Amino acid sequence: MADPRREMALRGERLAEAFLKKRGFKSIARRFNTPVGELDLVMRDGTTLVFVEVKTRRDRVFADPQDALNPTKWRRLTRAAHWFVRCRGWENDPCRFDVVGVTLPERGDPEVEHFPAAFVPKDW
Repeated sequence: MADPRREMALRGERLAEAFLKKRGFKSIARRFNTPVGELDLVMRDGTTLVFVEVKTRRDRVFADPQDALNPTKWRRLTRAAHWFVRCRGWENDPCRFDVVGVTLPERGDPEVEHFPAAFVPKDW
């Protein structure tokens, strides 16, 4: 039996990717696993490599989806991004960390919000 939370997360990632593609981003990788963590989406915005963390929720009763991020998660994402650029030989490419919040209400259309440069790692 499929995990409903995983299915919701995958749907949110697909919606986020489509949203960003409509704005000119190019897909590089989806759900890219590294030894130090997973990257939801890796995309290009022009020449900039963009690591996109997607947060999906059913509603905003307790918080917005993007509010689920914390310093521990940002450190994990930074380590995974470092691993990715070293693996590809893209250490000199400009990079950015974005967040896309997706809300999937029971009724109505999904809501997608993009937060470019949501954080800047201290050790980049």
